[in-house]
Amino acid sequence: MKKYNLLLICLVFSLMAMSQKAVIAFDVKSHDFGKVKEEDGKITYVFGFVNNGNGPLVVNRVQASCGCTTPTWTKEPLEPGKKGSITVTYNPAGRPGVFTKTITVYSNASDEQVTMTIHGEVIPKQSAENSAYPVSVGGLALKAKVVQMNNVDKGRSQVRVLEIQNTTKGLLKPTIENLPTYLTASILPETLKPNEEGKITFTFNSKNCNQWGPVTDEIYLSLNGVKKFSDDSKIIVVSNIIEDFSKLTLDQKRKAPILEMPVKSIDLGTINTGSKLNGKFKVINKGQNVLEIRRIINNNKELTVRVLKSGISDNKSSEIVVALNAKNLTEGNYKKSFTVQTNDPENSFLILVVGWKVKK
Repeated sequence: MKKYNLLLICLVFSLMAMSQKAVIAFDVKSHDFGKVKEEDGKITYVFGFVNNGNGPLVVNRVQASCGCTTPTWTKEPLEPGKKGSITVTYNPAGRPGVFTKTITVYSNASDEQVTMTIHGEVIPKQSAENSAYPVSVGGLALKAKVVQMNNVDKGRSQVRVLEIQNTTKGLLKPTIENLPTYLTASILPETLKPNEEGKITFTFNSKNCNQWGPVTDEIYLSLNGVKKFSDDSKIIVVSNIIEDFSKLTLDQKRKAPILEMPVKSIDLGTINTGSKLNGKFKVINKGQNVLEIRRIINNNKELTVRVLKSGISDNKSSEIVVALNAKNLTEGNYKKSFTVQTNDPENSFLILVVGWKVKK
C-alpha cells in the first residue's frame, strides 16, 4: 500500500509539472519582404507571440541561419497570457538576388524549438562599372563580403566559393590574412590579369574548431602584398557547428549522458545596489558516457556564468556558478536567463533562470 501511495504521489507531481508548461504561439511564422533595393539598407520585421500556457515562458536564444540576419527578442520571463516579440533585421548589402533565411527560437515552451523564415529578393545597385560584382576592395570585385557556411555537423567540413574579378588595368595577387586554424582559403588563379575572373574557395574544418554553436570569423583581403586590416578589406565567415543526434545508434543512445539538475531556477535574494552576490546550479550526470557542458550562452551584462568542471563522469556532479554584480542596477525585482549547451540528446539546450531583488 505504501508503495502504491508513493507511485500515486509521483504521478500527481508529474502531471502538475506538465500542466505548468509554457506554450509559445506566434501570429505568423513567415514573412515575405518582396522586392527590396540594396541601396535602401537594412530591412526589419517583428514577429509577435503570446504565452498560451500555464507557466512562465522564457525565450533564451534566437539563432539566425546567417550573420546577415540579426534577431533581438523579449528576454524577460513572460507570465501566461503575456505577449512578446522577436525583431528580425536583414542586411541586403552585397547580397543581390533571392534570399530565404531561417530564424530558430529556443525556449522552455512545450514546443522547445520553433523555426521561422524571412524571404524576398534584393535588387542590386546599378553600377556602370561592374553590376555582376557589387563589392569592390581596392580594384578587386567580389560577389559578396559575407561567406555563409550555414550549419556544419561537428567533425565534418564545409566548402563555399566566393567569385572575384580584377577590375584594374594591372595584375592583382590577392591573399587572405588572419585565418583561424580551422579555416583555409585557396585562390585561383593566384594572380589575376586585368578583367580576369577567379574564385576564393573557403573550407571550414569543424574538427579543428573547439567551439559549438554560432562561429563568426573576421578575415582580411590583401592585394599584391599590401596588408590592410580595415573594414574595407574585411570578409566575414559565418558558421554554425551542430550535432545531429538523430544519427546515434541504439547502443549510443542507451549509453548517452543524462543531465539531471535538482533546480533550474534560483533566487539570489536581496542585494544592495553596487554589491555582488553568487549563486550556483548543481549538474549531475545519470548516464554512462561523459556529460559535456559544451557552451554557456549568457547575454546578461550583470551576470558572469562559469562551470567548475565541463566534463562530468557517470554518477558525478559539477556546479555552474553565477556571479551577480549589481553595479548600475536600479531598485526592483529582476529575472534573467541563460542557456547551457550539452551533449545530452534530450537536453542539448537547457534554459536556467536567475532571480533577485535590488534595494538601495
